[in-house]
Amino acid sequence: MKHRNVAVVIGGQWGDEGKGKVVDLISPSFELVARYQGGHNAGHTVKFEDKHLALRLIPSGICRKGVLNVIGNGVVIDPRALLSEMASLRKEGVEIGDNLRVSDRAHVILPTHALLDGAREKALGGANIGTTSRGIGPAYESKANRSGIRMADLVDADRFIAVARPLLAHHDAVLKHFSGVEGPTVEETMDEYVACGRELAGYVTDTSTLLGSAIRSGKKILCEGAQGVMLDVDHGTYPFVTSSSCAAGGASIGLGIPPASIGLVLAVMKAYTTRVGSGPFPTELFDSVGEHIRKRGNEFGTVTGRPRRVGWFDAVVARTTVRISGIDAVALTKLDVLDEMDEIRICTHYEVNGKEIGEIPARADHYDAAKPVYRTFPGWKTSTAGISSFGDLPVNAQQYLEALEGIVDAKVALLSTGPKRDETIRRAGTPLDGWLA
Repeated sequence: MKHRNVAVVIGGQWGDEGKGKVVDLISPSFELVARYQGGHNAGHTVKFEDKHLALRLIPSGICRKGVLNVIGNGVVIDPRALLSEMASLRKEGVEIGDNLRVSDRAHVILPTHALLDGAREKALGGANIGTTSRGIGPAYESKANRSGIRMADLVDADRFIAVARPLLAHHDAVLKHFSGVEGPTVEETMDEYVACGRELAGYVTDTSTLLGSAIRSGKKILCEGAQGVMLDVDHGTYPFVTSSSCAAGGASIGLGIPPASIGLVLAVMKAYTTRVGSGPFPTELFDSVGEHIRKRGNEFGTVTGRPRRVGWFDAVVARTTVRISGIDAVALTKLDVLDEMDEIRICTHYEVNGKEIGEIPARADHYDAAKPVYRTFPGWKTSTAGISSFGDLPVNAQQYLEALEGIVDAKVALLSTGPKRDETIRRAGTPLDGWLA
């Protein structure tokens, strides 16, 4: 008998869509929340009561009692960042103990991975990718070329020293020879990381087996992705992408669970579009409208603080996400940010070299040449903040949302009208019915 009791929440654009709030909101209906890719470059924000928590590695279900949180094998972990995040959450009164498990197969980010990341970005100059220089990409490189270190290695001091010494020495030689960068000594890193491994040992386990057992017993599991599908290493706007699979299919590999167990895929998207760092962005706004959206939406990175690039809703991006990940429903966030706009636009297609296309082009130069084709809607010019019923929204807002659903070919099941848990509209008659309490 196949169980389809796994739901996946993904970012439907270039990340920063509000996945943290959505996962936190729906997590009470699930027994487990599992993160399946990315590293501590991804920040999920959770707001409730008087708390404002920025989560980087720990799943967003950590704020809910009775929920087991899993960091899967597809995540790359800087153990210092993980321990720091755990300490920060505890200071905020968040319990962390038996409610957190870390995969023994997750790969470890070393200090030299971060130094390599920064050195490469600096060397690229204006052609850089726009990474956070936290070592995410180089750690995935070590994983792919089979020289990486896993959490199972980290928590055994003798094993870690044996496998880390040659990799650290290699990184050190590369950094000195090609970049003139002097990092911590091999001995300093090993001392620090052995101490981290000792602190984390009680959390590290075979999470694939744990999740498999939970699936077979009928428990509901919520899988949380980082970034967004347009940053997926295969299906995003390559080469301006991350180093892992952000699409829904990444959950199966990144957690070690069967694809057939996934019964629901929910994509989180903003009512407009944002992007951090370099890369193509056809609907980007460089005028006062874009600045207004940036300020009203507080569009600055959760982890980096970098101002996000802002543009109109891109339905080419959204349709690609729907197709690649088999989206069942959309959670649309930050509708209230558009409350003061005279008119609102949706990009329905691109024009590339005189041809109209409705899908993401494969070549970066074609994406750079893409011109958005817009459909324009009248604004509603009244506040939607905190509205909790779809029928109470202004008529123009309802028409905008219904048009967006038709263009994207997916139903909006959740609609966020503010940052807090209770500032959300849940619509009946959507694929979310039957999943949420």
